[in-house]
Parts: sequence; C-alpha cells; structure tokens
Amino acid sequence: MQKIIINGGHNLTGTIPISGAKNSAVALIPASILCDEETSILSVPEISDRDNLIAILKLLNAKVTIDNDTLKIDSKNIKNKSITEELSSKLRASYYFMGALLGKCKYVEIALPGGCKIGNRKIDFHLKGFKALGATITEEENKYIIKADKLVGNKIYFDFASVGATINVMLAAVKAEGTTVINNAAKEPEIVNVATYLNNMGAKIRGAGTSKITIEGVKYLHKAMVEVIPDRIEAGTYIIMGALLGQNLEITNVIKEHLTSLLSKLNDIGVKMTIKENSIIINKAEKLSPFNVTTLIYPGFPTDLAQPMTVLMTQCEGISILEETIHSNRMGQVPYLNSMGADITVRNQMAFIKGKTPLYGNNVTASDLRAGASLIIAGLIAKGTTQINEIGHILRGYEHIVEKLSNVGADIKIIEEE
Repeated sequence: MQKIIINGGHNLTGTIPISGAKNSAVALIPASILCDEETSILSVPEISDRDNLIAILKLLNAKVTIDNDTLKIDSKNIKNKSITEELSSKLRASYYFMGALLGKCKYVEIALPGGCKIGNRKIDFHLKGFKALGATITEEENKYIIKADKLVGNKIYFDFASVGATINVMLAAVKAEGTTVINNAAKEPEIVNVATYLNNMGAKIRGAGTSKITIEGVKYLHKAMVEVIPDRIEAGTYIIMGALLGQNLEITNVIKEHLTSLLSKLNDIGVKMTIKENSIIINKAEKLSPFNVTTLIYPGFPTDLAQPMTVLMTQCEGISILEETIHSNRMGQVPYLNSMGADITVRNQMAFIKGKTPLYGNNVTASDLRAGASLIIAGLIAKGTTQINEIGHILRGYEHIVEKLSNVGADIKIIEEE
C-alpha cells in the first residue's frame, strides 16, 4: 500500500509546470468514441483516471496509442459492450460513456459510476436530458440501460448548472436529429474544451461557456485534434501552497482568467503575487487576514479548491468561514486537520476556522481527492512528519505531485508498505 511521507517546514522555490486539466481530460477521452475516424488529445495528464478510462476504451475495442502526453484514439471498430462495475466504479467520469455511447450507438449498458464520496451525487439531470432526446432508461440493481431508436433534438432546462450533465447531454446530442438547446448550462472552461474538440471533428455547437448551448446534430465526425487546457484546480492548489511557503515560487502554464476568483481572494488577504501572461510568481505572506469563502458554480469560487483553502485559513489571524454550496460532504479533511492542531468547527455546510494555529505532523488519511490535496498542504507547513494514507485518491487527479513538489524543495516521498 502506498503512502505519502512529508517532513514539513521547507520553503518552496523554483518552478511548477501545470498539467492538462483532469476535469477536461476525463470528458475528452470518452468523447473520442463519437468520432468516426482517429482523434488525438494532447497534454493528457498521467493520472490514474486516465488509465481507468483507457481501460474502458479498450473494453469497447477502441485502439489507443499513448505517446508521452498524447493519446491517439481510433473508434472506427468499437463494440458496444456492457461497462462493468469493476471499471465504472473506479471514477466518477465513467458516466461520460453514457452520453458518448448513446450518441454513437443509441444504446448503453453501464454500472453505476464511482468517484469521491463528497455527498449525494445523483445523475438525475443527465438522465432527464437523455429522456428529452428520446431515450428510455431502465435501472437494474447497480446498472443503467439507456437506449433509443433515434435521438431527436429538444429544449432542455437544468434546475442546477451541472457540469457533468451539460457535457453528457452535449455528447448525446451531437449526432441527434435536429437541434438541441441546453438552458442553464454550466459555464466551466472544461465544457468549452470539450465543445472545441467536438467542433474540431465537425460538430455544430454554439454557446459553450455561456448559459445557453445550442447543438445542431450531424451524422459524421471526422479526424481531429485538441489540447487539454491547463488544470485550474491543480494551479490553484500550488498557488495556495505558495501563499504559505513560496519563495519566488513560479507556477507556469496557467490561464489566469480561469483563476480570477482565487487570485482576487488571495490579493485581498495579503498574499504577494506577480501575475504574468502565462505564469504566476508567489511568495509567502508574513501575515494573512481572515476571510470568508462561499463555493459557487463557475465563475464563482470553485468547490474543488474549498478543501485546500481550509488549510490556508488555519494560518490567518482570526476567524475565517468557508461555506460549501455544491457538495454535501466536502469536510472530510477537517478531523485530520484538527488532529494536526487546527481549530475547525463544522456546522451544516459551513466550516469556522480559528487561526492562526501551528500544525504538527500526524498520521492522516485522504478521504477524497481534494481532501488529500489539503492534507499535503498541511503536511508541508506542519512541524514534524506527516503520513498520508489512501493516496490513491490524490493520484487520481494530480499528475506527478510528489516529483513536482520535490523539485521545488519539499521533503516529500511515496513509500510502499504491505
């Protein structure tokens, strides 16, 4: 079993390059099966979610070639097989094969998706969208069977601007007859990345990145290429580390516009940053003011950075408040942070963090991906040694995180224990 060991208290100096976005890559890979020729995806992060999606592609008889960070996917001869629980349960994004296979083959049989246990994560909006396009849905024990004689464009409204549902319905609608309009669509940059990929193949998608997406169905999608956008959540995680430990720490390959809500908040509380066109240089602040954060749909403050922000809040002078409005269980890191010396009280979906408190190394467990990232941050600033268990959650979403941090001065390593 792998564990991460951190000896805290070391400043971070040097350069950390940001990888391709996990949340884009995990949608782009399933989207590839809609193509009727070969496609290429550049800047794919080397994370376990990538490998698990490739395993599903191979189950479906797609031909996959990996060349450094480029995936070439040939889906001309796919075979529509049932996606087993063994494969689908390894990650949440397995559900994108619902929309992609429905659009390609008009039939999907897939076990329930997995992913981090961060609250009630129903896929009702996805299913609502599929039904609006003409699909029928049967739930049998732990799997869905989704099928349609044909898909026909329709007007779809989401009560909540769900990223997953927006992408999934977009995938299903690309080859539907007629025009589909998604109202109250999510606006995240990752959605634009997926729409760009599909349009490069010959799809006709307008409005991605706005609350109204229009998809005019096409019959054939040709050879195409796309590059995964830089990971704004990975960038934000390292920027938060820099606010606590940075000495001219430079985060490169960033799209600053995707980080506006985070950078604005850090600027308000006294973090020293130099923001360039494609990079951010950050230095630790001597004194941090307390602050409040409420997670919101994009372009609001991202839920995926809520847990890392709780660590920053422990080092602020006073009481900070984090309110989580997207997921119902984003506080898995709190008991472990408190065991390291933090003073955090959770009531409903709000965390009250009293600072400044010194943190001390301890034996902790990553309950989910972003909770694991927060524990790495805590271990880096703590006195003594921190051991993080169940690091598979972390490796799902952060490419080469141990190597990247080691390269800028952190004392961090992965060990193998039976």
